[in-house]
Amino acid sequence: MSTPNEKVIAEKLLQASAVKLNIQQPFTWTSGWKSPIYCDNRKLLSFPFLRDFVKSELCNTVFESYPEAEAIAGVATAGIPWGAMVADQLKLPFMYVRPKPKAHGLGNQIEGSYQAGQKVVMIEDLISTGKSSVEAINVLKAENVDVISVVSIFNYDFTTAIEAFENVETPFKSLTNYPALISLAIEKSLVNAVDEPSLLAWRNNPSEWGK
Repeated sequence: MSTPNEKVIAEKLLQASAVKLNIQQPFTWTSGWKSPIYCDNRKLLSFPFLRDFVKSELCNTVFESYPEAEAIAGVATAGIPWGAMVADQLKLPFMYVRPKPKAHGLGNQIEGSYQAGQKVVMIEDLISTGKSSVEAINVLKAENVDVISVVSIFNYDFTTAIEAFENVETPFKSLTNYPALISLAIEKSLVNAVDEPSLLAWRNNPSEWGK
């Protein structure tokens, strides 16, 4: 579930060096998975024109697809700046969700003002397995906040993520995704076309790829 400009957004990620691809020397994720890609969308924040373009695309997606949205939520920590920018541009209230309740003070897990029944679009920088998104969705739902969708910059296109969102009955959209990025990288000769099958196979079984 991506937007029509998925290759344009993928190019912005490459321009900011937010994405690195290496099939010969794959990256190791915290989970222990071997991956031919490393995506760090926080890099985009350092490039004003790229940042502004991606912000505008996020805003357009929310405005056009979810006009009923009454507030924006960010997922800590990487989703906070993007969510705040979208909320500011669309003139909507903003809140963010912590991974766990604050250890001191009021012990908040949701920071900001919200109301029961409020229709909220959640902003993520990227979606991998969908675990962090679903956890944040459940935190908001526990407070009777209506999460109508999650919108992210990038999506690894894992089946596990699709199933995770289906389980909480929440749709999601991404500005760009892993297959679009691989296609663009091949066009730009950043990766060899003969490696495309292996690169695409990674997303089908990431825990076993490269072993």
